[in-house]
Amino acid sequence: MLEIDGSEGGGQVLRTALSLAAITDTPFRIEEIRGSRPNPGLRPQHLTAVEVVAELCDATVEDAELGAESITFEPGGEWHTDLAADVGTAGSVTLLLDAVLPVAATLEEPVTVEATGGTNVKWSPTVEYLQQVKLPLLARYGLDASVAVERTGFYPEGGGRVTLDTRPSALRAIELGTRGDLEAVEVHSIASESLAEQEVAERQADRAEELLVAADCPATVERVENVESDCPGSSLLLRGVYDDTIVGVDELGEPGLPAEDVAQQAVDAFERVHESPGAVDGHMADQLVVFLALAGGAVRIPAVTDHVETNLALVQQFGSDLALREDGDGPVLHGTSLRAR
Repeated sequence: MLEIDGSEGGGQVLRTALSLAAITDTPFRIEEIRGSRPNPGLRPQHLTAVEVVAELCDATVEDAELGAESITFEPGGEWHTDLAADVGTAGSVTLLLDAVLPVAATLEEPVTVEATGGTNVKWSPTVEYLQQVKLPLLARYGLDASVAVERTGFYPEGGGRVTLDTRPSALRAIELGTRGDLEAVEVHSIASESLAEQEVAERQADRAEELLVAADCPATVERVENVESDCPGSSLLLRGVYDDTIVGVDELGEPGLPAEDVAQQAVDAFERVHESPGAVDGHMADQLVVFLALAGGAVRIPAVTDHVETNLALVQQFGSDLALREDGDGPVLHGTSLRAR
């Protein structure tokens, strides 16, 4: 049984451990879960991830409850592929699905997960990022998966509903050394129906397009929509399509923050990504660690963050040879495929 230190890296360490344990049939004990966070231990979204992956791989779990700082997870001998999960708060459903997606990508049968919670909330990718950036990028390397949004969930009420569907996939090595030329920056702007009168979604999109054009970026407004939700909120995704890759940045509206300022923040973030050496954005760099461990390959990332380092150390505990190298053009994550279950 692997002994894992969960004190650094937050919930990502737990999600990666759950995924790789299910894939490689490796039991683990994790201590000090989210130990460096102000509110350590399992929060609702983390507990739900444990429960869903446990159901997926018929695992035996000990000590999993809200606030728990240690759990034991032992994968079982059967697969259950029609799942439902309710975070019960505005906790992120995209992070919940991040724990399931690598496992589903290795199975020889379809997987469906219906999840309820926060779809567009702080400290996590929005569901539009998952739909428009992560899944299309991984589709280039063999992943066959899609996410449908039935209802958007903003903080603090949550109540979003999404369904993840995966089909049997044949993951290939992920080779991303350069971005190539920028073809377009797509603007995707949504706001709750309660903000329709203030034209928040339109103002976010219009200002983002204006700023991108001023920065010599080819911009197109792809989506402007007022969506059903349990509470007010807005979200803006900028999807950069390059010759060789896709990157994305997203920003959330906040009470008292003008829609134009949300657009400014998003464009500033996109320009930082555009000027970096990475073939992917910083959030994708974190999320590709598990898929690189599974499929192998080499990806140039914009920077070596704490999340990358802790996630890298963890996949190495599961037997991956994934490593970092530095050259004149920036850091590269590289390795060969980890043998799957």
